[in-house]
Parts: sequence; structure tokens; C-alpha cells
Amino acid sequence: MANPMVLEIVFPPSSGVIAASVFNLILSAIFGVLEARGTHLKYSKFFNASFSSTRVKVPSRVGMFFFYTPAFLVSVASFWFFPNGDFRFLLLKSALTIHFFKRIFEVNFIHKFSGEMALDTMMTVLVGYVIVSSSLIYTQILSQGFPEPSIDLKCCGVVLFLMGIGGNFYHHYLLSKLRTKGGKDYKIPKGVTLGIVLYLMGRSYVTRRWYISKFDDFPKETMHAKKA
Repeated sequence: MANPMVLEIVFPPSSGVIAASVFNLILSAIFGVLEARGTHLKYSKFFNASFSSTRVKVPSRVGMFFFYTPAFLVSVASFWFFPNGDFRFLLLKSALTIHFFKRIFEVNFIHKFSGEMALDTMMTVLVGYVIVSSSLIYTQILSQGFPEPSIDLKCCGVVLFLMGIGGNFYHHYLLSKLRTKGGKDYKIPKGVTLGIVLYLMGRSYVTRRWYISKFDDFPKETMHAKKA
């Protein structure tokens, strides 16, 4: 039988956290399935496909800015409202703040936008990021005072986080260079590498189908899906 203390460390005793986690998991899974079935969130290259049913739209740069800004403000506010806490809590607050700051920086200075997005899509993603960020912070608050794990992986986590966010920024920069200033054409990236993953899997699947339908020179080794 599992040790109750261990279960409390892994799953802090809060019905709110459990409810938020289940909600996010189910919602992300639903979005992933819908993406794969052709019902897309109305932004990026899939906005035009559903334009006729969209009444209110905003420029892509504005929409992406509001994707991340509320969650960024939540992350920054956590330093003010919860100044105390252990080093692990500090790492979490810092990671969230750095992540969303990077996203906002990219929206304003790196990405080259060419379209629009639906207002309801902007609000959906915005609320989702706020819920995820708030849930992570709240979970860490509930975890304060519990014994540290026997194996300390914080240093490994910091290194992996910095490698991941640095590599992601670098490749976003490379992708931005594929599109000329003022251009609206899409380019195929080359040489670039449970909840959110499910959604991104659906999004990546339909993105690949879109590339196949639009580019005759799509890499031959991945063209097999065109016959499906």
C-alpha cells in the first residue's frame, strides 16, 4: 500500500488543483482530436479555412500578444503575492516568467505575421494559459513544507529548461528568417527539430497534411500520407 505522505507530495491535497488538472487534460485532448478531424483553432495558417464562420477577428500579432501577456502577469505577480517559499518555488515562478516573457518578446520582435485570428480563439488560448500557470503556482504553494525528494534533480531541471528555451528561441529566429519582410507565403522548415502534448499532436498532424496539400516539392520521404 502506498505511503500517504508520498501520495501527498505527488498529489497535494486540493480538490481545486485536481479539478483544474482534469479540466485541462480533457480540454486539451478534445482540442487535439478536433484539430486532427479538421476543426481547427482559428489562427495561423488555418485561419482562412474557417474564415467564413468567423465574425470577429484581430491581427495575429495582437492575438498572440494577448495569448501570453495575462499568464506572464500572473507569473510576475506570484513574486509579489508569494515572496516566501523554498528554492523550488522560486524556480517555478522564474521558469513561468521567463517562458512567457520569451513568448511576448518573440511576438514583438522575432515573428513575422501575415494574417489574423478569431477573437474567440484568442480568448480560449488566453484563459487556458492563465489556468495552467495559476494551477502550477497554486500546486507549488500547497507543496511547501513537504520533505524534499531523496534525489535532487533541480540542477538537471534548470539545465534542461535553459537548453530547451534557448533552442526554441534560436529555431524561432531561424524560422523568422525564412519569410521575407512583408511576405505572406509559407515556407517548409528544414533542419529544425499529458495535456498540451495531446493538442500539439493533433495540430502537428493537420499541419503536415496542409503542407502536403500546398507544396508539390514536399520531401518525398514523407509524401506517403498524400495517398491516404
